[in-house]
Amino acid sequence: MTHPIPDPRPSSDPLYRVPPPLPRRRPLVGPFCPTCEHPSCRRRRAQLLPRLGGHLAEYQREHALAAAFQRRNPRLVIWYGENTGSYWVASSTGLAEVPDIGTLARLLDPAPVPVG
Repeated sequence: MTHPIPDPRPSSDPLYRVPPPLPRRRPLVGPFCPTCEHPSCRRRRAQLLPRLGGHLAEYQREHALAAAFQRRNPRLVIWYGENTGSYWVASSTGLAEVPDIGTLARLLDPAPVPVG
């Protein structure tokens, strides 16, 4: 049994949709974007920047956030892994890798149990 290929919807059809335009980026000046948050661009920028106390300057914000969580949780060891691009938590129960700061906050400050 063969099924014919359907014709595209005409523009007069109420279900006809024009796809949204793709986001346009400015052309690159060099091998990476100078200010964007793409992980690949950040890695390339980090190669050109100095190390500050053993950390790459590109990831200064992530290291500062990890240090702030470390101060609030003295029984844990918390750091940002530059190569993995994720946060790490070492506790007495083991090692956990967390992909972003929001997940880290939920992991360390779970919602309180409702009293009822």
